Amino acid sequence: MKEEALELHRRFRGKLQVVSKVPIRDAHILNLLYLPPGAAIPAKAILEDPGKVYELTAKGNLVAVVSDGSAVLGLGNIGARA
Repeated sequence: MKEEALELHRRFRGKLQVVSKVPIRDAHILNLLYLPPGAAIPAKAILEDPGKVYELTAKGNLVAVVSDGSAVLGLGNIGARA
């Protein structure tokens, strides 16, 4: 089990990746989502109506886990690198 777990982590270099939720099929979609002025439109809408932040962004759908590794459940102080 140990070698299998290590091999999976080695092969995939961790467990997570960040990918776009929207398939970028053409330049039009790219411009709407990632380049000005399209990318600025949601920011301006949120500026006008802050309540739109949950509708137009990933806010509410994300969580951050921050640790210095000094108190990992079941492992104790294993340090930040692990």
